[in-house]
Amino acid sequence: MAQCAGTIKNVGRSAIHLGRRYRHGDMAGLRGALIVLEGADRAGKSTQARLLVEALKERGYRAEGLRFPERTTEIGQLIGSYLEKKSDLEDHTIHLLFSANRWEQVPTMKEKLRSGITLVVDRYAFSGVAFTSCKENFDLHWCKQADVGLPKPDLILFLKVNPEVAAARGGFGNERYETNYFQEKVLKRYFELMEDKSLNWKVIDASEKMENVHKNIKDLSEKAIQDAKDQPLGKLWEEDP
Repeated sequence: MAQCAGTIKNVGRSAIHLGRRYRHGDMAGLRGALIVLEGADRAGKSTQARLLVEALKERGYRAEGLRFPERTTEIGQLIGSYLEKKSDLEDHTIHLLFSANRWEQVPTMKEKLRSGITLVVDRYAFSGVAFTSCKENFDLHWCKQADVGLPKPDLILFLKVNPEVAAARGGFGNERYETNYFQEKVLKRYFELMEDKSLNWKVIDASEKMENVHKNIKDLSEKAIQDAKDQPLGKLWEEDP
């Protein structure tokens, strides 16, 4: 009888462990969520992305961070040189290089998401579209085309901060697009992109205390992970056949 009770207890423990793994997306067939942080320059995206990955891991989720542009590849190095004002590239060319930099990461992204890893991405296609479309002679439709079909985010967190506040933060102005005038145009373009109701945009007031911003992001992200785990991975901006 004691042996039977011990067996039942062990089975119960296994079931609890299995339930935890199931809830946190660690079972075969349950994918991770694609969570994107967007916003104008110096809005705090990189810091919040790092804090989110750490928090999710502490909660038992499998999570990793990814940042665009991914500057370690050959394409990424070209982009980095351009952003740091060390080289010049024609505007159409740099836009397509940004897109190519995202596409070269897609196989790895899909593999990780399908294995149950949640990806927290610092900037994505929305940045490329918002920034390029603010230049002269570019329209929103053309700018989106190169990224049609990318993995569709389950949650897009837009960190909203006043351009004047961002400009006062350390390092502002070091890269090509960091001017108040351009950042204000980019902010308006982001809000145009948010009119797309097929995407799950959430606006976060990034001027609040860092702890409050982090809590809002964490709560929204955990919900997105639960909602996404048994759903197929979508495709960004893909038109209906």
